[in-house]
Amino acid sequence: MSSPSSSDVVDDLSRTIRIASVPAGHVYVRHLSAVTPDPSLAAILRLPDPHPDGSARVAAERWWPPVMLEPSWIEQHADEFDVFHVHFGFDALAPDVLTELVDALRREGKPLVYTVHDLTNPHHATPEAHLAHLDILIPAADELITLTEGAADEVERRWGRRPVVIPHPHIVEPAEVETALAERVDTRGEFHVGVHAKSLRASMEPLPVIEALVELARVEPSIVVHVNGHREILEPGGAKFEEGLASRLRELADAGHIELRIHDYLSDEELWRYLASLDASVLPYRFGTHSGWMEACLDLGTTVIAPDVGFYADQGPVFTYRRAADALDARSLRDAVLAASRAVAPRHAPEFRASQRDEIAAAHADIYAAVLTRVRVTQ
Repeated sequence: MSSPSSSDVVDDLSRTIRIASVPAGHVYVRHLSAVTPDPSLAAILRLPDPHPDGSARVAAERWWPPVMLEPSWIEQHADEFDVFHVHFGFDALAPDVLTELVDALRREGKPLVYTVHDLTNPHHATPEAHLAHLDILIPAADELITLTEGAADEVERRWGRRPVVIPHPHIVEPAEVETALAERVDTRGEFHVGVHAKSLRASMEPLPVIEALVELARVEPSIVVHVNGHREILEPGGAKFEEGLASRLRELADAGHIELRIHDYLSDEELWRYLASLDASVLPYRFGTHSGWMEACLDLGTTVIAPDVGFYADQGPVFTYRRAADALDARSLRDAVLAASRAVAPRHAPEFRASQRDEIAAAHADIYAAVLTRVRVTQ
């Protein structure tokens, strides 16, 4: 049986709308589906990620680089999807290739939806490359989505278009939340604060944050500082070895000022257990926009202490410290940690997350139906 065409879907919104999501396998995108589907809305089917090895296989864990971003893929598979939705994965594309992708979608009459997750790319030391991508995607999209009102304000100010604001869904599955929390140990009056020195993105600068926390712990013995980091940056021979950072962290650990754990990449289950073991997690970012890490903390009841860059405070409940691109305000960080230690940890309850996810799914279904209607009208 052949798949329904876009015009069939628009004429009968009870039918399935097929979405080419880039990517489909990312946890954010997976959680755009409803927990309890609304039968009054069109069913949403997201195409699986093609495997990047060029075979006809479906990608499992590895979806990068996204095959769907190749203009030739659009031409060869146009009959298999109704809406093209970009989230992540275009970092390495030359602007002319992204322009070719947009042109291919226009030729095939396929609407483009773009979710503006990042206004600055956390992997890029300078903003020019990401801005070149935004200058193509934001004007070209038939609809824009972002996660916070602050980000929507910024997009509107810079490009003259206002995205629809749809919040970030949960990250951790409810059963995994229960498992992680069941293993949490009573800290007996201590306040455990963690900084994760994972494979360093350009946006991350963990050492000044760690030094400020150590100074706080010297005068507040209830504060326990945990630092986790990947072997590739903290062990000699690692592919991204940071000798200065590694040396200082070992010095602090040997002096008993931090609890240091060096490991390979954690599985999701290991990461949830780690986050659940903390009272607070500090985001050591110089710049940024939104955070999936923050959402996982809110699922697990781990307080988030975030810099005043980007839109973390718009995204959810955080304790904020001041951070300019070139300097950390250590006093504001210490004040934020102390305030967090005296407050009840915010947590998004599973029931809230389930109803929120249904609302997020419905909002996306409405957008997909609307852009298809627009395409039909203009054709």
